[in-house]
Amino acid sequence: MLYYLFQYLESEFSLTGASVFQFITFRSAMAFILSLLISTIFGKKIINYLRRQQVGETVRDLGLEGQVQKAGTPTMGGVIIILATLIPVLLLSKLGNVYIIILLITTIWMGFIGFTDDYIKVFKKDKAGLKGKFKILGQVGLGLIVGSMLYFHPDVTIKEQLPVSEQVVQVDGKKKVFGEEHKSTKTTVPFLKNNELDYAKALSFLGDGYEKYGWIVFIFVTVFIVTGVSNGANLTDGIDGLAAGSSAIMVMALAIFAWVSGNIIFADYLDVMYIPKSGEMTVFILAFAGALIGFLWYNTYPAQVFMGDTGSLTIGGIIAVIAIAIRKELLLPILAGIFVIENLSVILQVSWFKYTKKKFGEGRRIFKMSPLHHHYQKSGYHESKIVVRFWIIGILLAVFTIVTLKLR
Repeated sequence: MLYYLFQYLESEFSLTGASVFQFITFRSAMAFILSLLISTIFGKKIINYLRRQQVGETVRDLGLEGQVQKAGTPTMGGVIIILATLIPVLLLSKLGNVYIIILLITTIWMGFIGFTDDYIKVFKKDKAGLKGKFKILGQVGLGLIVGSMLYFHPDVTIKEQLPVSEQVVQVDGKKKVFGEEHKSTKTTVPFLKNNELDYAKALSFLGDGYEKYGWIVFIFVTVFIVTGVSNGANLTDGIDGLAAGSSAIMVMALAIFAWVSGNIIFADYLDVMYIPKSGEMTVFILAFAGALIGFLWYNTYPAQVFMGDTGSLTIGGIIAVIAIAIRKELLLPILAGIFVIENLSVILQVSWFKYTKKKFGEGRRIFKMSPLHHHYQKSGYHESKIVVRFWIIGILLAVFTIVTLKLR
């Protein structure tokens, strides 16, 4: 809103300083500061409101140290993250930008699914919450919407670098490095020199004209990634500060990728895919990062509030959609390595238990408990130490992911 207001003031009244709102870097920095202030200042008021409404966490006794003491801690704190993200975005971003629209839909959609799950747990006293099939249905539905918008919306395009022989100096003296905007199902493959993969080629067995069906593969991949990452974030949210802190690290790395991908100069310099209009996502991403860091003020050990599925499902959905939009989803196994290992620990534990029960008559476990962070709790590590070490690993993975811009 403020972007359009100051644009009007500059064009009509030549207001001094109004042009600063044209810069993505300025609006992104303001969004970060504003979201941080909202989540820290108003976060306490929301926590007190949740406490008055007796929106407390029901804790199952799994034999973990300090677990019973957490019973009654306010949950559904993901509302803090959502509000602290949406308010700066609505104030400072270009609301007509397709990528902002997609991220707003993602936030509200996943927030609603998570809120419904928490509401059933807290107010209906049903520990199972929303049935798993409805969660999956919601995640798949979002993947279909996001995938369709990213493929069919006319504003979602890429520009590919021209071969050196076709790069020419134009009349204005600028060198034409990129071709024309066009629709594409290509994505970025890390570590390779010619690092682009076209999803449509998975259908090359259909013969000539297979490209027109590439959207099917692209949407399928989108659904898979949105579902997987949102569930990974959900599983990671098991001890104080782990999900919020790990996510903040991932999001800051994605902010760099989004800004570079949307800036034609840096896209050329770093030889990455140039995605017109995608730089505007930086405003949303930094607002989201500020909201996560502000939430950590109350969520670090001992937590005064839990994010609940309202927060964890939303966080995972947003991270997945950002990565897909900037065509860096194949970096997620590295960048979101914490989510991946938490997911894998559960899959391996359950699979091995079922296999050994069928073969030997009794189930056996790989870990003392899954997800992985609970294994370390059972091993005697304090949860604060587990969280900080996971954060350190997350930082290393984020740095390594950023280095892939030149590591080919």
